[in-house]
Amino acid sequence: MSNPERLSPLGRRFLDRRGFLGIAGMSTASLGLASLLQQDGLLAADSRTTSGKTPIRPDVDPDHPYAPRQAHHDMPAKQVLVIYCPGAVSHVDTFDYKPALTKLHNQKPPGLPAVTFEGPSGNIAKPFWDFKPRGQSGKMVSDLLPHLGELVDDFSFIHSMTTDTSAHPQGENFMNTGFTMEGFPSFGAWVTYALGSENQELPAFVAINDPRGLARSGKNNFGNGFLPAAFQGTDFNAMNPPSNLRRPGAISLQAERDTVSLLQRLNERHLSRFPGDADLAGRIASYEMAGKMQTSVPSVMDLSNETQQTLDAYGVEGGSELKGKYARNCLLARRLIEKGVRVVQLFNGSDPAGGNGITNWDSHKDILKTHAMQAEIMDQPTAALLADMKQRGLLDQTLVVWATEFGRMPFLQANGTGRDHNPSAFTCFMAGAGVKQGFNYGESDEFGFKATVNPTTVYDFNATILHLMGLDHERLTFYHNGLERRLTNVHGHVIKDLVM
Repeated sequence: MSNPERLSPLGRRFLDRRGFLGIAGMSTASLGLASLLQQDGLLAADSRTTSGKTPIRPDVDPDHPYAPRQAHHDMPAKQVLVIYCPGAVSHVDTFDYKPALTKLHNQKPPGLPAVTFEGPSGNIAKPFWDFKPRGQSGKMVSDLLPHLGELVDDFSFIHSMTTDTSAHPQGENFMNTGFTMEGFPSFGAWVTYALGSENQELPAFVAINDPRGLARSGKNNFGNGFLPAAFQGTDFNAMNPPSNLRRPGAISLQAERDTVSLLQRLNERHLSRFPGDADLAGRIASYEMAGKMQTSVPSVMDLSNETQQTLDAYGVEGGSELKGKYARNCLLARRLIEKGVRVVQLFNGSDPAGGNGITNWDSHKDILKTHAMQAEIMDQPTAALLADMKQRGLLDQTLVVWATEFGRMPFLQANGTGRDHNPSAFTCFMAGAGVKQGFNYGESDEFGFKATVNPTTVYDFNATILHLMGLDHERLTFYHNGLERRLTNVHGHVIKDLVM
């Protein structure tokens, strides 16, 4: 036996019967407390690393990153569809009715700034489209979006949104990643990292980009940032399926199977040499998913079994070519949700050459023409998508989010035909699982210039979406560069008034 004189004071207490029993009893109580805290979801986030590689959650198996995982708390929403409109939709011309704009039309804005993002401000401009009461609630919505207006009783509007930037790239980044800078995980990546997927044949996160191309921030809007590579969004739309899914004609089916089998063995051997390497595991998982997608993607993209009534409701035919393509994207979104894809992000608008209201909602001039162009593409197919999902019962477990990066000013720009960027007030809405129906939260001032009642930050917005998905925004973290990072940074409060 070791010399007792060489033991620490705690060690010497273990040799004492009463001391041993006391310490053992306290240890047992601590284990019991830890177990109770774990059951109630009150333990601190785990920041362990594996072999010095990328930190991962203990319940995320790097070899099976898409496996379904438990939420922090029980909520009805198991999937989320985000409809994102790049360019900044004018809230005062769509969902935020401001009679004072008509009353003071063509007058100098009282008490409002003389210079905004792109220069001197012009006169107050009344809404470019008439507002009418819609639905049983009588919600005032403009004639620009008549089809969505018919569904207002299903929506929860947030009329007091604010953001930290007036620039489109930073605004898109902020709304979709929680930071104005690039390099941070997108919302969809956070959700799939937390929850995995119920469908192992399709990607957990699909970004359906506009037929005209990517938005201003490009793939950063659906990237994985510093999360493992497996959680980035898979980019395709109804007109452009993922590349390289078809087997070349010169390769037989048996040769392909033999090749896949060999690759699988090599990958397993390589991964065994580097256990816990999340990037390597993510690449292997993506290759395996690509193999499964060879059969699953063509099936989900085949619209031939859709009825003519459905095609007509979405506006696939009979309108402009762009509207037809976007309508197909909406149908694809519904089919992906039906298949159990965890996150679907549907874009309406792109930025191939600056946008300027032609390819997105950025209407600095001729807003009457440019907003009408985008609404003609977006309104009917989007409304049909939401109505179709409701009719099929998909909204029982799917949260729908409609968003844009900021709003537009209540006055014209100096050129007299468009509205400048407005980060101080804009409108977004939610619908579906866990959300109140026919509800309005927050208000902007009489001009729609600044949020005055319940000002809502992007952090609050994202915290609420995560909450509706069963996730605590303060607990959903990832250790990166010495910090426990999260989607909401160190901010954000759940909008509890909006939750059923």
